[in-house]
This record gives sequence, structure tokens and C-alpha cells, in this order.
Amino acid sequence: MIKQTLVVGAIVAGIVLTLPGTAQNNNSETYRQLNLFGDVFERVRADYVEDVSDEALIEAAINGMLTSLDPHSSYLNPKNFRDMQVQTRGEFGGLGIEVTMESGYVKVVSPIDDTPAFRAGLKPNDLITHLDGEKVQGLTLSEAVERMRGKVGSDLKLTIRRSGRKAFNVSITRAVIKIRSVRSRMEGEDIGYIRITSFSEQTATGVERAIKRLRKSAKDKLKGLVLDLRNNPGGLLEQSVKVSDTFLNRGEIVSTRSRRVDDGQRFNAKPGDAAEGLPIVLLMNGGSASASEIVAGALQDHRRGIVMGTRSFGKGSVQTIVPLSGHGAIRLTTARYYTPSGRSIQAKGIEPDIVVEQATVKKVTQPRRTREDDLRGRLDNPNRDASPKTPNAPKDGETAEPENPQDYQLSRAIDLLRAISLYGARDGN
Repeated sequence: MIKQTLVVGAIVAGIVLTLPGTAQNNNSETYRQLNLFGDVFERVRADYVEDVSDEALIEAAINGMLTSLDPHSSYLNPKNFRDMQVQTRGEFGGLGIEVTMESGYVKVVSPIDDTPAFRAGLKPNDLITHLDGEKVQGLTLSEAVERMRGKVGSDLKLTIRRSGRKAFNVSITRAVIKIRSVRSRMEGEDIGYIRITSFSEQTATGVERAIKRLRKSAKDKLKGLVLDLRNNPGGLLEQSVKVSDTFLNRGEIVSTRSRRVDDGQRFNAKPGDAAEGLPIVLLMNGGSASASEIVAGALQDHRRGIVMGTRSFGKGSVQTIVPLSGHGAIRLTTARYYTPSGRSIQAKGIEPDIVVEQATVKKVTQPRRTREDDLRGRLDNPNRDASPKTPNAPKDGETAEPENPQDYQLSRAIDLLRAISLYGARDGN
């Protein structure tokens, strides 16, 4: 026991002594604070009402230190570290939900497409207050996430607080979450749709393949691309840079600024636009965070894409995973990132170029109105019989139904791309 405490003290002291600047000049105060920690540690170990292992106490102290910094810094024990590595590769166990902490509660950043949490109807900004009837207040984010994980096929009851309604319970069955981070399809014959659910190790490759498939499917009719980043919680910085580079010929993609000036980084695009200049509309909402905001910010600043939807989450910080040999790892916020124009979106988010709230579209029945061809004695149209009929034209008394009535934002994105193509064609472009 004493040996473990001394080892920990030696490690902590070693870290302190390597800190730059004022930390080296205040070693006496630092050692006084470390002695305070040691005194509290010994008191808890000796007098706490229940026996607590040294490992649990030290792990809790480390996690408390990190979580006090910001909501995204935390300690990952060996199991959580392994789970995180699996997640970035695109497969992990659990509910299928990206979360953070807010006011002591677990806050939903976004559910992941086609997962138990998504099918259960969880939404961005939902607050999870209880897990199986136990309060989450007092738990760290890592502890809460650990409790949400469990045996595949087992159920977990979540108590949810959602704006505008009373707290309610939802039961979710745990499953193996396999993430296909990129999906694509044609919308009609002329618009390509690419959905990015997260930024894992294969995302950039998936986007490039999707563009090739869409071009092959549309042949020479492709008029534009919809890049759907809604409810995308982020992921790997490297992948967000590569995805941005897929659509940019040159210029800065993103920069990071750390506490030490020399540790800042700039990422620039390489020549080559896989979309070959096709118009792009990016869809975003409050569940679009981190890496997805980097992509949107880069394409928006370079005027390479039009951002449509609602304001994004606003996570403008970068976390570094620092492995601790035999002891898991720490997730530490090490930098802020800035868009090419120098914007920090931390706690602000990316404002869309065109605000479009999600809505439900319904047919509206209108009274039959008199038209020119109903009038007695009207002039005939010499080309009347030769005029081509408009496919799927609405009948009298109703409006034309959108291509995707269940997804209003996507319908508006498609309309915009077709309008851009139409006016480009009229200008001879």
C-alpha cells in the first residue's frame, strides 16, 4: 500500500517538475498541495465508512482533476480505452449514442443512425437524468457511459428530460453497434446524397467511393451533391481534414492553436476536387459537432458549399488521447481549432447560410380556380396539342408533393441544387 502511494507521489512530482514557466518557480507551493492530497488520501483510506481500494481512489482523483477542466477531458481506464479504440474503428457495444455532460446530467449530442438509441427516438439535447432509476448526478461522464454499456441484449431504462415536455422513461435494448459512417444514394436522377454519421478511420475513403458510385449511377446527369452532417457528433480530426480536402483544390482547411505557440498546426488542401466543382449543400443541425463542424466551416469559408439547416453544436476544441502504459489513457483538451477565416466556433457553432428548420410537409387542398381555358370565347393556343405534359403534375385543388415529404430540410437542399443548375444552364454555363 505505502509503496503504491509513493510511486504515485513520485509520478505526480515528476510531472510537476517538467512543467514549463511559472510551475518550476512554485515548486514549494506545488509540494504543499501534493502533501494536502496525500493527507486527504490517507484520511479517506483510514476512516471512510466502507473499504475503498487505493486504485479506485486514485482513479477517481485523476478523473476528478480532468473533468474539472472541461466537459471533454477525462480519464479512460484500460477497459474504456480499449472500447474507445474499437469505436474509432467503427464498431462497439452499447446504445448507439454520443453524449457529453451538462449541469450534472448526461446530455445527448446525437443518436447514431440505425442504432437502438436512434430507433428509440432519442434526440439531440435530451438530458438523461436516471439510468435504471438511479440518478446520474454525481457520476463522471466515463462512469455514466460505463453504466450505459453492458451485455448485448440486456435492457436499460433511461429517464429523459426534453424541452417542452415532462420527464419520461424509455427502455433501450443494448446491441453491438456497427457503424457504417458513410451512406449514399441518388435523389431522383440528378442529385447525389451522401450521409456521414461519424468520422472514423474509413470515412474519407468512404466519401470518395460514394462520389464515384454516384457519378457512375447518374452518368452525365449529376447536378449537385447533398452532404448530410446532421446529428454527426464528430470523431477523428485527421478524417475531417481528409473529407474537406476531397472537395477543395487549395487553401487552409483548419488550424489549431495550443497553449504553446509552437504546438499550433495548419492543415492545407491538396490539388484535386473529387466532385469536380459540382454545387454542394451541407445539411447541419444542433447535433452536428466537432469534426463535422470543421468540414462545414472549411467549405463555408471557401464558398465551396452552402450550409443549410440550423446552428451546429459549437464544439471548437481538440482532444488528444495520451496513453498511460498499463493504466489506460487520458483524453485531454489540448487545442482550439479555427476555420480558414480565423473563426472559433467554440460555444457558438456554425451559423447556416440558409436557415431551414425541420418541418412536416402536408398537402394543402385549395379551391378550384377559374383558368384561361375555362373562359368562353378564349383564344386557342396553336401549340396546345404539341405541348409536352409535365410529369407528375399536381391535380387541380392540390399542391405538388415534395420528393422527400418526411425530410423537409433535405427537400429544400435538393430544390436549391436544382435551381442552381437551372440558372447555370440559362446563363450558358
